[in-house]
Amino acid sequence: MKRKYRIKKNEDFQTVFKNGKSIANRQFVIYMLQNPEEREFRIGLSVSKKIGNAVTRNRIKRLIRQVFLEEKHRIKSGKEFIIIARKPAADMGYSEVKNSLDHLFRKAKIYQSK
Repeated sequence: MKRKYRIKKNEDFQTVFKNGKSIANRQFVIYMLQNPEEREFRIGLSVSKKIGNAVTRNRIKRLIRQVFLEEKHRIKSGKEFIIIARKPAADMGYSEVKNSLDHLFRKAKIYQSK
């Protein structure tokens, strides 16, 4: 993921947590906030140590980033997302992660209307 797509600063995370809306399923929680100043969408990832060791956490983050990379042309711009992985995400493969996030995207109406 390129730098322009990332949320890294704590203050940015806190803004999305406090002012954004959340939607969840068993594997992930997504907080989203409309930010019209941004030309692209931005994502921040949060994977707790409770989920597993560093290898497991980094694997989950790579899978989530890959889903966003593949779906970026369908996602509305001007939004900020924070994705929090839950415990069941540790045992998922790529297709399961993609299906789970796709379910949340449709539920949250993140995709652009065609």
